[in-house]
Formats: sequence, structure tokens, C-alpha cells
Amino acid sequence: MVRRFKFEGAIYETLDCVPMAVRRKLDRAGIKISLEQWRALGRGERLAICHLPANLEEEREALTLFINEAVGRNGGALPTVLSDADRLIAEPPADPPEELTKRAQDAGFALTAETWGKLDPDQRYALMKLGAGSKVSHDFEPALKEMLDSGVASTPASGR
Repeated sequence: MVRRFKFEGAIYETLDCVPMAVRRKLDRAGIKISLEQWRALGRGERLAICHLPANLEEEREALTLFINEAVGRNGGALPTVLSDADRLIAEPPADPPEELTKRAQDAGFALTAETWGKLDPDQRYALMKLGAGSKVSHDFEPALKEMLDSGVASTPASGR
């Protein structure tokens, strides 16, 4: 199953963009693929990447090998290897970063240590990716609303 967030909308139907769950897998594996590389993959390859596990080191190695081979078959450059520092975002901190809480507050949401503690690692990762970088994503506010207002962050993939 792949983690599905409501704020990502129809992304799971088309897979034209890289879903948040895949972005976390890639960060955990230490690689980054461009949108162009992602779109050059076949739908089956994109689905496989969505559903391949990446919890154990050997799973991340297999995922990286699969992606490198799939991207390579399309004649593109291999995915970028992330630095150790860039890989850290895949495992969000126990407390919300001050910059993130400020940006959430600016958007009208209270992202406290208590509310952060109620979020699971995937939710924390999504908020970090969307709101803690140099540029805040247009999906940051919808993600905050989904995770902090409704209490239900995502739904599992259907058994298709």
C-alpha cells in the first residue's frame, strides 16, 4: 500500500507528479529524481516505486537499484545522490522546527509540540517538505488543514 494524502488530490490516478509517500522513500534511500525522470518512467514502473517497501536498508538498496535501472533504460542521467544532511528530513524531528510552527501560525494553524506529537512520521515529513524549506509549497495550507483540523491525515491505498 502507498500512503495517500487528500491534499494531493488526483495525483494517484495519473501519477504525473511524485506522491509525497514516494518522496519520503526517495529521501530515505538517499536519491532524488527529477520530475522529467519520473514522467519518463512507464506507469507500471511508477506504480512499482509507489508500492515497493523502503523501511529496511536492503529494501532501500533494492529500490535505488530498481529506480537507477528504470531511469537508465530511458536514457536519462542517473538520479542525484543526496547528502547525508539532505537524507535527514526523511526522519522528522521529535519537535516541530520553529520555522515550521511560525509558518503554520502565519497560515492560521497552531502547530504546537503537542499537535506535532500526535502526527505520525509520514505526516510530519509531509509538513516538513511542504513548509520548512526556502519556499513554502502551495499545498502547505491544505496539508495543515487535513492533518490538524480533521484529525484524519490520509487513507490507505485501495486494494486495486
